[in-house]
Amino acid sequence: MAFSTFNPAEHLQTQEEIDLFLSECFQDENPDVFSAALADVIKAHGVAAVAEKAHLNRESLYKFVSGKTRPTWATIHKLILAMNIKIQTA
Repeated sequence: MAFSTFNPAEHLQTQEEIDLFLSECFQDENPDVFSAALADVIKAHGVAAVAEKAHLNRESLYKFVSGKTRPTWATIHKLILAMNIKIQTA
């Protein structure tokens, strides 16, 4: 039996749901949780479209969302701004 990959970001309908999802992931002690969640949201929005909006190299962004590289804080910041994400912290 084959299973398909589950991407929770594909089921987020509103910007508010995306913001809440990423805010919860940001609170996790493991920073990889937030990186993986951000990558899922980017995939759901379309990597090429997000790269263009964030003024980032598309190939580099593909490497991040596929788990081959880890983004810098500057890249994460550009992505958050480009996707209009509002992170809430406790």
